[in-house]
Amino acid sequence: MSFPGASASRTDASYAIVGAPLDATTSFQPGTRFGPDRVRKFATGFADYDHRSGIQFSELGVCDTGNLRAWNDVPDYLSFLAGEIGDLVGDDLLPLTIGGEHTITYAGVEATTPKTLVSIDAHLDLRDEFDGNPWSHACVTRRVLDLVDEAIIIGARTGSSEEWDRADREDVTVIPPEAASRWPETASETLGDEVYLSVDIDGADPGFAPGTGTMEPFGLTPETMRAIVRAVAPRAVGFDLVEINDRDSGQAAALGGKLLKEFVYANAAAEWPAFPVEHGVR
Repeated sequence: MSFPGASASRTDASYAIVGAPLDATTSFQPGTRFGPDRVRKFATGFADYDHRSGIQFSELGVCDTGNLRAWNDVPDYLSFLAGEIGDLVGDDLLPLTIGGEHTITYAGVEATTPKTLVSIDAHLDLRDEFDGNPWSHACVTRRVLDLVDEAIIIGARTGSSEEWDRADREDVTVIPPEAASRWPETASETLGDEVYLSVDIDGADPGFAPGTGTMEPFGLTPETMRAIVRAVAPRAVGFDLVEINDRDSGQAAALGGKLLKEFVYANAAAEWPAFPVEHGVR
């Protein structure tokens, strides 16, 4: 199954979807191995046309390269995944990775070499290790900070005391849920270029996306997540969607699939501003 509208060949594409079904360290409720195919399934009902941008998704040159089988040696898999994503980047494709647990973000960042990570997430993910494992999904932002200049975590509302202490350092900015809806208004002034955007679906309030491993109440609305995605997409060199499992009726996958499409529409509109005019939209 391919993502709907991702009909371009790799040689003709501008964007590449890759599934990374890693499910090795997921806490509480595993099942992220089903995330990539679940997102594809629940995106089938979405319209191809985006009225806001005047763009047809199927005309944007998106290819779906399928899933890259995962295994439980996380560092080894991340090295392999980074190499595969790096090949896409080398072919001038913008990678759209569907997880899989949040740990896959490390591979996406390593392959795209951004300056800034913007992560929508309920959790800080700043632990140095979790259950003795420095490559747990609870440590991903801590690991990514070895690769980027700064991390902006939007929607975080929980973490250990160690994590909150780490978040106080200058290379981390935490935008709490109550401030998240205002953040896109200033993003264009504060964000530089070369940004990597990671969307952990548990950033949403679990009432909107219960199909995730570690639900955390008092989260973001879909509208706020969409506004963040639209604000970051024009500056992004890579995107991922993570932590979706099979433990709901499709709410998390549907929201995730829609946010992926919003990312592509917003990125394409910024890259090719004449696109809507050329297609008769004013």
